[in-house]
Amino acid sequence: MARIPDAFIDDLLARTDIVEVVGTRVPLKRQGKEYAARCPFHDERSASFTVSPTKQFYHCFGCSAHGTAISFLMQYDRLEFLDAVDELAKRVGMEVPRDTVVRNQDSDSRELYLAVDAASKFFQQQLAGSGKARAYVAGRNIDTDIVERYSVGYAPDGYGALKDALGTDARRMGLLERAGLFSKNDKGHVYDKFRDRLMFPIHDRRGRVIAFGGRVLDPEDSPKYLNSPETALFHKGRELYGLWQAKQANPKLERLIVVEGYMDVVALAQYGVSQAVATLGTATTPDHAELLFRNAPDVFFCFDGDRAGRAAAWKALESVLPRMKDGRQAFFLFLPDGEDPDTIVRKEGADGFAQRLQQATPLSEFFYSELGKDVNLGNLDGKARLAERCKPMLAQIPDGAFGDLMRQRLTELTGVGARNSAPETHVPVQRAHGGQPIAKVAKQSLVRSAITALLQQPSVALALPIPLRFSSLALAGIDLLTEVVLLVHARPGITTGAILEHFEGRPEAAALAKLATAPAVDATVSTPLDSRVLDDADKRQQGFLDAISRLEMQALHQRREELQGRLGSLDEAEKQELRSLMQARFVGS
Repeated sequence: MARIPDAFIDDLLARTDIVEVVGTRVPLKRQGKEYAARCPFHDERSASFTVSPTKQFYHCFGCSAHGTAISFLMQYDRLEFLDAVDELAKRVGMEVPRDTVVRNQDSDSRELYLAVDAASKFFQQQLAGSGKARAYVAGRNIDTDIVERYSVGYAPDGYGALKDALGTDARRMGLLERAGLFSKNDKGHVYDKFRDRLMFPIHDRRGRVIAFGGRVLDPEDSPKYLNSPETALFHKGRELYGLWQAKQANPKLERLIVVEGYMDVVALAQYGVSQAVATLGTATTPDHAELLFRNAPDVFFCFDGDRAGRAAAWKALESVLPRMKDGRQAFFLFLPDGEDPDTIVRKEGADGFAQRLQQATPLSEFFYSELGKDVNLGNLDGKARLAERCKPMLAQIPDGAFGDLMRQRLTELTGVGARNSAPETHVPVQRAHGGQPIAKVAKQSLVRSAITALLQQPSVALALPIPLRFSSLALAGIDLLTEVVLLVHARPGITTGAILEHFEGRPEAAALAKLATAPAVDATVSTPLDSRVLDDADKRQQGFLDAISRLEMQALHQRREELQGRLGSLDEAEKQELRSLMQARFVGS
């Protein structure tokens, strides 16, 4: 299988701003030269996830997740390697070598996508041939072009329609089962998961079908909506129904409207409101919030006005609040009892719905009304209670004007300022092998020190002549140090992140990631180097070269002992080499 050339990956990562890539998905806060956030890959209360713009990689001190912009997209967006490379390439105007792309397609994933797409086409054919389903669509006043735009289909009644049509052999049966299209009873019998339902295909960001939502035709049946289970292609907390169609209909999305049901999305589109999307049978997640704001600056959450609707709105607010960077806006539209976007737009049309959006409640107003609805602001106790409720949530808002104004509003309501307490930040203690803090290690390994410096500033390796005199040393880690130095020489512009990408999947990867985040340590002392040294690239390079010089002296000492051990069998050149070594003074040996 062909590989994407290393030179292309290096160039792509060099042109990519990892802070921008991560920052559009995770709310980052600057901490010195780096950025920090709560890790998106595990639950935590403190910020142990860091992103380094100079090293072009991220690392979590809690769960050890790490990598480049490519691996971040693979972990966070659940993209295949080639898809992640392709997305980054589009951002920076590069073109992935097409022959490489074709030969590198993951055949298993491709077959899974093809199986789901075949099921979608099957459901569409069944809709065209079912008088019952077509009558239901006509009764909901859904035009043919909307049916086609959203690829709406129909799953026939019965337990084996899809299985009989597409499960023609064991391999295809396995693919359809992995795609979540079959169920299995206690006796092990496999049958169609979706039966007698209107089918709504769910598309990913590239327009590929990855899952389905099925709606009953008979209102007496239940559940009303049935969604595909989680699969290798589909993660419901990360996808939004209708987003692909909204992006196709709107070259530039100024807003997105989040509704609860598939039919709400389709009905709004029928009346010209083409910016609606729906969560997939789940509450609004932080991933949903990031996906929404990556595609539009204004987001409207449209819910029922009852208790359940307001609870869903509050859950959405909790996901949105940490992502409220300046320029983003969130609003909440609560509909009258018994109404949903489908019924409202049919009664009032697109203009009436647009007027309701104009009257939607801003996030700031909803925030304070919900937290203060059982608080008496007429006394000091009530004001103190509101301030204490708001404080931890306000601390989640990214730095900027919006956060300042939210805290100012709290001061106006309570008469006291929200104390400027930033969220608790975990500053991890870097530890060496054996669990001892680096500052307490008696003496840092020269090899470890050299690799650490090299990872933090790869260009220092270019000062070393080839061949490397220290590479013959019989010390742990010498082979790895040698490999990294030669890698930098072969790819002079390589970044820290690209080095880690090169070693991804190898046993050394985790150790290298830890060293890349460790403070630079002088191998001859027990404490981290003074910050002025860390800020001085020339001094950092000199520290690296000093460590290499000591290793080279050790290599000469090793060579001298080797020659002395076989004095009787030395040739003339080796004897001359030994005489030279005997006259040398081995500093630091």
